[in-house]
Amino acid sequence: VQLQASGGGLAQAGGSLRLSCVVSGFALDRYAIGWFRQSPGKEREAVSCITGSGASTYYTDSVKGRFIISRDIAKNTMYLQMNNLKAEDTAVYYCARALRYGEHPSNYNYWGQGTQVTVSS
Repeated sequence: VQLQASGGGLAQAGGSLRLSCVVSGFALDRYAIGWFRQSPGKEREAVSCITGSGASTYYTDSVKGRFIISRDIAKNTMYLQMNNLKAEDTAVYYCARALRYGEHPSNYNYWGQGTQVTVSS
């Protein structure tokens, strides 16, 4: 199992970025997946998660209405569309595959390498 995140970079407040995570070794419609972020001095937190079926999603309150999680099953790729970015979104973003659906990092046993998102105000 491998996850490879990309798409981070520098954006201005109010701008958009789309993160991608190419996965291998498993099918996206068989496992819950999630996006997490961590900034210096803070714990890693769930940004958004989705079940394998796609029927349930989770968004942390601070990104609701701005971020969208999605998947392309055929391309083995998950995405995080981030709109109306804010300075507080600055963090390293990680994609992960779950043992069981939920927003706690302990539910996830495979992690991508992380991609830096920096939002300038």
